[in-house]
Amino acid sequence: MTVTAQQRGIARCLECGKLSRLAASGNGHAQHCPRCSAPLSFRRIHSLQRSWAYTLAATFLMIPANILPILTVISFGKGDPDTIMSGVVKLWQADLQAIAAIVFIASIAVPVIKLLIIVILILVVQLRLPLSKQQCTVLYRFIHFIGRWSMLDLFMISILVTLVHLGNIATVESGPAATAFAAVVVLTLFAANSFDPRLLWDLDND
Repeated sequence: MTVTAQQRGIARCLECGKLSRLAASGNGHAQHCPRCSAPLSFRRIHSLQRSWAYTLAATFLMIPANILPILTVISFGKGDPDTIMSGVVKLWQADLQAIAAIVFIASIAVPVIKLLIIVILILVVQLRLPLSKQQCTVLYRFIHFIGRWSMLDLFMISILVTLVHLGNIATVESGPAATAFAAVVVLTLFAANSFDPRLLWDLDND
């Protein structure tokens, strides 16, 4: 059996990364990092509860993010609001399949995949699902890697809204779904960062 840092009484500061010896009992007093004075603990406090809260909030916000209009392109005084999916369809019909694929992956596939992976990781810890720790670690690193691309759609919208101001000829306006989508992105990032992957490896030592 692998000996963990926790079993040796060593904790890593989540703020500065310094390793410090931490008493297992704590003696009822909070212990702090000798370098930055941040609170020390062997694992992130309430990691699963925080991850669940952020994940559920992001899941509920996925509904308005996908059914409400996210963008309205007004040309010569006329324009119809588009949801994320209707925008993807219009791009595809306009023979812009590559852009349509990028928008679909960044705005629909990536957030859904991230939420599913976070839920799987939480359930592996809580229900001891038969998934190897190596596979779970790969999934955890994957959601951190793709997290940076979730804001691509919002960057595109912000650029269009800023640059396209041609009066009655053409203008671009963001819709309420943009706010909901931004909240989904931020909440999924919080959910991923709140989850402590060391909990997966603790299962082998229970």
